[in-house]
Amino acid sequence: MAPPAMAFQSLALAPLPLPQPAARRRVRVLAVAADYTPPPPPSSPEPANSPSRLLRELAERKKVMSPKKKHPPRRFILKPPLDDERLTQRFLNSPQLSLKALPLLSSCLPSAPLSAADRTWMDEYLLEAKQALGYPLAPSETLGDGDDCPARHFDVLLYLAFQHLDPSCERTRTRHVRSGHSRLWFLGQYVLELAFCEFFLQRYPRESPGPMRERVFSLIGKRVLPKWIKAASLHNLVFPYDDLDRMIRKDREPPSKAVFWALFGAIYLCFGMPEVYRVLFEAFGMDPEDENCQPKLRRQLEDVDYVSVEFEKRQLTWQDVAAYRPPPDALFTHPRLFRACVPPGMHRFRGNIWDFDNRPKVMNTLGYPLPINDRIPEIKEARNIELGLGLQLCFLHPSKHKFDHPRFCFERLEYVGQKIQDLVMAERLLMKHLDAPGRWLAEKHRRLLMNKYCGRYLRDKHLHHYIVYGESVQDRFEHNRRLRNPSTTSVQQAIHGLAYCVYGKPDVRRLMFEVFDFEQVQPKAV
Repeated sequence: MAPPAMAFQSLALAPLPLPQPAARRRVRVLAVAADYTPPPPPSSPEPANSPSRLLRELAERKKVMSPKKKHPPRRFILKPPLDDERLTQRFLNSPQLSLKALPLLSSCLPSAPLSAADRTWMDEYLLEAKQALGYPLAPSETLGDGDDCPARHFDVLLYLAFQHLDPSCERTRTRHVRSGHSRLWFLGQYVLELAFCEFFLQRYPRESPGPMRERVFSLIGKRVLPKWIKAASLHNLVFPYDDLDRMIRKDREPPSKAVFWALFGAIYLCFGMPEVYRVLFEAFGMDPEDENCQPKLRRQLEDVDYVSVEFEKRQLTWQDVAAYRPPPDALFTHPRLFRACVPPGMHRFRGNIWDFDNRPKVMNTLGYPLPINDRIPEIKEARNIELGLGLQLCFLHPSKHKFDHPRFCFERLEYVGQKIQDLVMAERLLMKHLDAPGRWLAEKHRRLLMNKYCGRYLRDKHLHHYIVYGESVQDRFEHNRRLRNPSTTSVQQAIHGLAYCVYGKPDVRRLMFEVFDFEQVQPKAV
């Protein structure tokens, strides 16, 4: 290869045509011209508004301009507040403030009166929905004697339950419909969880909560909800323009889940838990013994302890659970659920060291026993004895007796407590935040009931010192917070489950918001 100087010389001298004189002449190279041909001048000057000229100038300007700042989306831009008169009128016209005797149902009504488009949908499709669910076709306003009857508002709530957010439909995007529907599904998901929890605990009195959770997921997991919607012939109301079987999962599952949850939120508000069971097992045709709903096979510990007499005779059906009414002189608000969670063999623990030393301290911290006017004095004494045994079960860690006696631990009470505290907090948030949509409430609910907070509130009351661990793991659990904190969370939830079984939902509210202060609104001791 020639040196660079020689290559440059050859490139520079090659294109120049030199005459060949007779005598040799010395030639000095003064400059090298590149082969550049400028573009021909335009034949005519471009007009001032020429598109090509404007685009060229814009491209030149973009090179020197700084990048644009991203503006916040429109939904986060604050709007000017309503003046006092319009704000007052809006509150006075809101159906949410129309019922004083039913605060929870009132909070789930639409925030504005229904429009003509809403009434048109109700006239056209509501009869089909009521027929599929097994309700009388007459307007719900004809039921009961006055606005304080919950069933009178069923038509409005049933309409909201079917209005899942459809971007192509102007009616479902209006604020009162969109927010009303999301608030219903926010409540309905916890109603379903509690309903199945109570049903399976009484149907399978010896089973641990692990298989029960698998049964619940197999029945109402989001993958199977479109199947139930179609089984009840409601798919034409949820997807009026689409074939459910041909839709892909991400298009059919979210609307099916929202409508299913909202439907049971509406039924619970208007008719209560027995009607929830009827619609689940009659209208939707759920079968807890279906082979697709069975839990995974696992090694079962041998359960040698007795169950209550009412569970020994036969396996309970959903009709037994839905139609059950406690006798007038019952010890508890939910006596059969208490018997399903607290085994009769717990009476062998009466008079032990924990019962003598720790039970009075725990009951004093929790404010037990509650004052109740009983017709027979012996009922109060029997209830307090059973309450003490239930509290001892709440503080029995599985490491103590579970291997020999699988039900002598807090697991079943913890399962009830999880579900009832979810429902109580959901009802509290709905009544407290009338304007909030369901997604905001769900996030608020999640942040308030995080497991680490539940255990922390128990430890703040210094109740974690009374948990009974097995001898082999006691030292590890007491000195390792990664092991200790989840167990304190479980004890906290088990206490809520016991309170629900013995005294009912009002006592769960008292424990959550007065004793443990889940919302953290009470002043702290300095």
